[in-house]
Amino acid sequence: MDHERVHWFKSSYSGGSGTECVEVADLHSAVGVRDSKRPRGLHIAVRHSAWSGFVAFLRAQ
Repeated sequence: MDHERVHWFKSSYSGGSGTECVEVADLHSAVGVRDSKRPRGLHIAVRHSAWSGFVAFLRAQ
């Protein structure tokens, strides 16, 4: 994956301390999730439906 061409968004819940930062990106066929402290490291990709379900679950908490 070309990390320079993908636009990653930091979670609005990530604090300013830099210890717990999650970023997501629309990879067209999936949603990418990575640790913002390791932008060139590994990421996971999940289906859009799985991501939507995850976000809905979090909002219900």
